[in-house]
Amino acid sequence: MPGEIRYTLIIPCYNEAETIPHLREALRPVIEQLKGDGGVEVLFVDDGSTDGTGDLLRAIFAGWPFVRILSHPHNRGLGAALRTGFQAARGEIVITTDSDGTYPFEEILTLLRHLRENVDLVTASPYAPGGGIEGVPPWRQLFSFGASFLYRLILRSPVRTYTALFRAYRRRVLEAISIESDGYVAVAEIMAKAIRGGFRVAEYPTTLRVRRFGRSKMKILRTILAHLRLMAHLIFPGRTITLPSRSPSGYSG
Repeated sequence: MPGEIRYTLIIPCYNEAETIPHLREALRPVIEQLKGDGGVEVLFVDDGSTDGTGDLLRAIFAGWPFVRILSHPHNRGLGAALRTGFQAARGEIVITTDSDGTYPFEEILTLLRHLRENVDLVTASPYAPGGGIEGVPPWRQLFSFGASFLYRLILRSPVRTYTALFRAYRRRVLEAISIESDGYVAVAEIMAKAIRGGFRVAEYPTTLRVRRFGRSKMKILRTILAHLRLMAHLIFPGRTITLPSRSPSGYSG
């Protein structure tokens, strides 16, 4: 039941067989800290992987009783994977992060320090003062910065970063927000709805790095179109604008 576990860590995975063997040791020190601070569960959401990701997860984390592996029979997209994780989460604080090392797991503890009593949601932010970018291809930088800049204008918000999956939420935020998008745009959709819903957002200035293992699955054109649809929906909320659904858009952006 909610409340019995303080932290839920959700890690969506899609064809991450190269990454999985590195996760156990990378996660161990963070998990030990969170276990001592009220308890933790780890939810891996295998989003229809075809490279054996699910089997690797079950083998590598077989001895960790607080790890659950949730599976989609087919690839449905990051937004769908997040919905599955949110519905299964039991923690009062829910953390989402990439499996690929874009933001190191050890930064989870620093991220959580920004979730103060007057804050509902914390997002990693390479665009906040003190943040930065290393090794990320220029097109990725332009896409991420441009999307976040436009969301900031549309929402009239001081928040600078809208596309980072690396976040910590209080349960009340996720209970109040429904995600319509299945693809990566769901990350921006959650932030936009949280801001429109009056929730208090803090940014954790940090460095966005190129993924350590594997390759990005992002479908760039599809993701751009999905963001444009969401932006149009935010500008014209009274109109019927179909957000992308059942269309996977990758796991890095």
